[in-house]
Amino acid sequence: MVMQCWENFPLQRPSVLTFMDKLGFSFHFQFKSINQGKKTSVADSMLWMLEKYSQNLEDLIQEWTEELGLERQKMERLLSQMLLPSVAEALKMGATVEPEYFDQVTIYFSDTVGFTTISALSEPIEVVGLLNDLYTLFDAVLGNHDVYKMRGPRGSNGEIKC
Repeated sequence: MVMQCWENFPLQRPSVLTFMDKLGFSFHFQFKSINQGKKTSVADSMLWMLEKYSQNLEDLIQEWTEELGLERQKMERLLSQMLLPSVAEALKMGATVEPEYFDQVTIYFSDTVGFTTISALSEPIEVVGLLNDLYTLFDAVLGNHDVYKMRGPRGSNGEIKC
């Protein structure tokens, strides 16, 4: 039988069914290891493996979907910090945004004089309170005017780093 399996021409080789029949196997295989020692057929084993593979894919897709959601939130937060809210919202929707032209603009930079000294002589919570009060005051004043407050990374004294 082994010699027939080594024939050069595939048509002269025995089929799997013929080979198994000659060796005394039936077509219905039995496996014990996959189902905690229970006998299962090849078809049952394949179905079990496919279900396991399918569940693994579903778990991966769920994980990737969650990661995508987190990255989307990061992107939206970054857009809202860099751009006007209306522009950020339009870009999120996939719309094109036409650039606007302004005849005049004012850019205001400020510095908190003595901030380093104040920080050195104060408790951290006092520095946080001071900065919070300053930003709240600026936001209140800016809210009464048609202005856009630039947001970005800040230095040790609160200035925007570009």
